[in-house]
Order: sequence, then structure tokens, then C-alpha cells
Amino acid sequence: MTQALEGIRVLDFTQMMLGPYGTQMLADLGADVIKVERPEGEWERSLEMMGGLVAGESAAYLAMNRNKRSLALDLKDPASLDALLRLAATCDVVVENFRPGVMDRLGLGYDDIRAVRPDVVYCSGSGWGQDTPFARERRPGQDLLIQAMSGLAAATGRRGDPPTPAGTAIVDHATALTLANGILAALVARERHGIGQRVEVDLYSTAIAMQCQEISAFLNQSSSYERSEEGIGQAWLSAPFGVYAAQDGWIAVAMAPLDAVGEAVGDPSLADLDAWADRDEVKRRLESIVRQEPAAQWVEKLGAAGLWAARVRTTEEAVAELREQDSDLLVTTDGPDGSPISLIGCPVTLSETPWQLRSAPPRAGEHTTEVLREVLTEEEIARLVKEFRP
Repeated sequence: MTQALEGIRVLDFTQMMLGPYGTQMLADLGADVIKVERPEGEWERSLEMMGGLVAGESAAYLAMNRNKRSLALDLKDPASLDALLRLAATCDVVVENFRPGVMDRLGLGYDDIRAVRPDVVYCSGSGWGQDTPFARERRPGQDLLIQAMSGLAAATGRRGDPPTPAGTAIVDHATALTLANGILAALVARERHGIGQRVEVDLYSTAIAMQCQEISAFLNQSSSYERSEEGIGQAWLSAPFGVYAAQDGWIAVAMAPLDAVGEAVGDPSLADLDAWADRDEVKRRLESIVRQEPAAQWVEKLGAAGLWAARVRTTEEAVAELREQDSDLLVTTDGPDGSPISLIGCPVTLSETPWQLRSAPPRAGEHTTEVLREVLTEEEIARLVKEFRP
């Protein structure tokens, strides 16, 4: 079956989530992604999730590296550098997320790659950008720190609570998607205009862009904001937006006019309150009503009134439903020890060129010889590769 990115070749120097999740999207859609690692493998392979590993590998690594081939080389070795430049000459895309300047020092920077592949799409991901004050200070670019510095964490939670980061690495994830989007745009530009170019994305810029609605309001409405005392779902929005305790759990209620909400819950006087100025009072009164009945009953009532509401579910409940539905979002492949593992599939649906699960997440260096045979002779490979896992 033909895939959308079949024939596109990617040399991938990335690690952690910014990079690997983006390049996995390209791999899922058909690109040949060659993951370049140090001989012992990328750092995230040993990152424990919930205090443990899956057959010796991190669940985080396994989640973001399927459909790739692993090439393990010492990037500081001159022979490895020569092999990588010869590989780069055959690649459409090169992706890296080292600290700014590292790839240049290794001899693998944009100008180095462009010398062997003039129309290359060279994508750099970073925490703070390539040449910004924070980048020059060499600040660590990590998701939690970016949530803290960008204002995201300070906008979440109740007024009296500490700033609250999201329950997952949302900035890493959004930046990985931005990275993939930028690469695809550059590939289209090359196809139509015959040009290669450098693509740059960074966590901080993405975190700011994620708040485009809120920051636009702040910039143009000449007013500051603070979180609500009762924890309205977003500090920038009016009541009833938020999460409410029901008799047996929680429900989430989205944007809605207070007169319609009051009618649906049996308290028409809610319409007399100001949805912004009185948002804490709305939250208290509405929650006192919602606590009296089960969550499912409230979701049904509010839905019947044309209001947007949903029950708050756990990860276990959401996954159980996916299993019951035999959802394409859950896929099974071989784990590091050969036993089956479950992963989240690609969220993109293409009617004519769908994504495919072609291969499991590779072991470190699993494809070293296979990949090198595409650009080196057997004698050159024998000199270069001392130890690898076939």
C-alpha cells in the first residue's frame, strides 16, 4: 500500500520527545527515518516511567520510536562523521535537537549538510531557540521549566494553589507536532520551488503560541487577570467553564450562557450573576447543585439542554473504552524482548495513503550494518563498526 511520505528519507539525530515524536509521525506516514544514536542508545531508553521499564526499555522511548531504523555510531569519531555525511547526501531531511551549536561543532551543522545535499530540509528543535538570550545562557530546555517560564503553569489551578503544570508534557508534544508540520511545509516548498531550507522550532515559542487566545486578550483588552478562587477551568474564561464535583465523580462543563445553565440545573437565579465578575459565586452555587446527583445524570440533563458537558474519566477508563471499541488508536507490536507491547497509534487518518505500523521500536544500533551498507563498502563498515547488534 502506498504511503504519503514514501520515498522521503530522514536522518534523525533527536532524542526525548521533541524530535522523536515528530519524526515518528513522519515514519508512520511512510518516511524512511534513520535514528542516529550513540552506541549505548539515546538517553531516554533508560527513563523510568512509574518507577520502571518495559523489558529493559523506557515506555517513553517505545512510545515514540516505531517505524524507524537505529544506527549507532560515535559522533565524535572522524570515520563516523564521514559515514554520516555520506548518508546525509542521500537524505531529504535532517533533524536534530541538541543544544544550539553542538551540531556545528560535530561537523554536522546546516552548512555542513548543505554542502553535500544543497536542497536539504534541515530542522533544528530546541528549548529556547537557536540564538536568544535564554539560549545563550544555556538554560535547560525541558517541558516543565518551559511551562513555568511561559505562564502556562501560573494560569492553571485555584488562586490560592501553587502554579499547576499539565499532567503530561504538553509543550514537548505540541512542539513535536510543530516540528513535523514545519518539515512538511519545507518539503512542499522544495517540491514546488526547488529550494531547501532550515526549519527551526523551540519549546518556548510553542508554549507562547499555545496561549494565543489568552495573550491576545491580555494585549488588546488592557486588563490583567488572576486565577479564580474556586478553580474555574481556565483563568481567562467566565463561568461556568470548569470541573464540578457530582454525587459520584466529576463533570466538566464548557462555555455556556448562565441563563441556559440555570434553567438546566433548576436555579434560574444564576442568570442574575455576572459570568466574569461573579465566576467564583457561580462555581460555588452550581457545584452545590451538581453534588446532589450522579455525574451521568448531569451530563444527560445538560446535553438535552444543548449545553456541552462530559464526565471526567481516568486514563484507565479511556483506555478500556478504546479496547472495547477495538480502536485504531491502540496498536500492538513486538517489545524489546519479543513479547507484545501496546502503543498509541498515529492520530492522522488519510483515506488513500493511511499510516502503517511497519516495524517495532528498534534496539540501539539494530540497523547499523543495514544502513551503512547503503553508503559504505563492506571493508569500510568492518573498519568502522566494532560492536553492534544485528
